[in-house]
Amino acid sequence: MSARGGKKKTTKLSRSARAGVIFPVGRMKRYLRTGTHKYRIGMGAPVYMAAVIEYLAAEILELAGNAARDNKKGRITPRHIKLAVANDEELNQLLRGVTISNGGVLPRIHPELLSKKRGGRVKVDTQVSVPEKTEKQVKSNKRSGKKGRGKPGRKPRKNTENDKEAANSTVDDGPGEGFTVLSAKSLFLGQKLSLAESELSKIGSIKVEGIINPTNAEIDLKDGVGNALEKAGGKDFLDAVKELRKTQGPLDVASVAVSQASGMAARFIIHCNIPQWGSERCEDQLEKTVKNCLSAAEEKKLKSVAFPSLPSGRNGFPKQTAAQVILKAISNHFVSATTSSLKNIYFVLFDSETIGIYLQEMAKMDSK
Repeated sequence: MSARGGKKKTTKLSRSARAGVIFPVGRMKRYLRTGTHKYRIGMGAPVYMAAVIEYLAAEILELAGNAARDNKKGRITPRHIKLAVANDEELNQLLRGVTISNGGVLPRIHPELLSKKRGGRVKVDTQVSVPEKTEKQVKSNKRSGKKGRGKPGRKPRKNTENDKEAANSTVDDGPGEGFTVLSAKSLFLGQKLSLAESELSKIGSIKVEGIINPTNAEIDLKDGVGNALEKAGGKDFLDAVKELRKTQGPLDVASVAVSQASGMAARFIIHCNIPQWGSERCEDQLEKTVKNCLSAAEEKKLKSVAFPSLPSGRNGFPKQTAAQVILKAISNHFVSATTSSLKNIYFVLFDSETIGIYLQEMAKMDSK
């Protein structure tokens, strides 16, 4: 049309362009109509569907690209998509019934196999050595007759020494049955930092001297780790926590309070008030919290402590940021300290996504 009296030409915009999405809105509407002729489809339904599918595709491709980069590959394969979905908690739950062609299976070794490889020699030695001693003692008692009167004084000493060795061996063996150690590294003062996988309900049975309980100012036991500790400790532990609330009062952010670990394998529970993500200087407060937990364990002369995933649940910390801050805090604590009673620090984690993040961050610590 001429510019004198004609209308200006307007370019037609697709529904996808008007909605601001890349995926085709018209095709989504056509798919929704197939087999649903008796239902009314609103104008916004295909737009919403296209936006959701586009978001999921972008999220999966981003995670799969990270997996391909970690494996030093320049092309995304179905295997990388499988790992990306499995290592994300929300995507794994959404697509748990989906089979990805040529995706393979997730690498997983049963905890019993790892525990046998790691601690089998110690357990076999103790089981073999005890029967040999008892047989020798029985034979000597039968042969000696009256001479055996002078030996009962020596037996308790040997038994006590063996008990001490057995107690030390259980500490050296690891966190106990039901906990799989996936990675370990040495810190500045020779401490051993280990990453263990287990179930949340078993946190009360871990063989350490101190367990860290992330909580709030009121030291409640409603969420996650606190609830599992309450079930493991029972009434005695709950009474100890109630007495702690009366004596310690509300905890400040990054402050800690110590209570007895009644009914559990540990000796003490170290309660800490975790900062909220988005609050002022929340990362510095989290680092201070971790250092305060380690200092409280050293005051009690503890040799081993177990850290669950600290900023979990209501605190809302990104897992990657939390792992970086916590590992940095532990490393800096032992670099600045001259001596420490702590020998073993365990990270006890319960989901594959957090485990993958901590493995990556611990590998970065080794490379630095």
